[in-house]
Amino acid sequence: MIQYDDFAKIDLRVAKILEATPVEGSEKLLQLKLDVGELGDRQILAGIAKAYTPDQLIGRSIVIIANLEPRKLMGLESKGMLLAADGGEAGPVFLSPEKESFPGAKIK
Repeated sequence: MIQYDDFAKIDLRVAKILEATPVEGSEKLLQLKLDVGELGDRQILAGIAKAYTPDQLIGRSIVIIANLEPRKLMGLESKGMLLAADGGEAGPVFLSPEKESFPGAKIK
């Protein structure tokens, strides 16, 4: 169990996928360029290439952890993490706003 104060430190935001490209040398990773509103554009890497093609992702709104410490994967920096449910054999299932929301909107 974590304390509420620890949970409150997580900055969850809506992000719009602007670009998606495969990461060279990886079968699982996609490089995503995101619009996170007031936080600007940023890049994250996600292990979703077996479940989604880049064309399926452009323009989608997703939920990300915006204040996660950056991490290097395959020589590229990832500045956040997308949230997805485990879809079993179907692969990850994105969490996304039910209605249209603006990039950078805080999740409460």
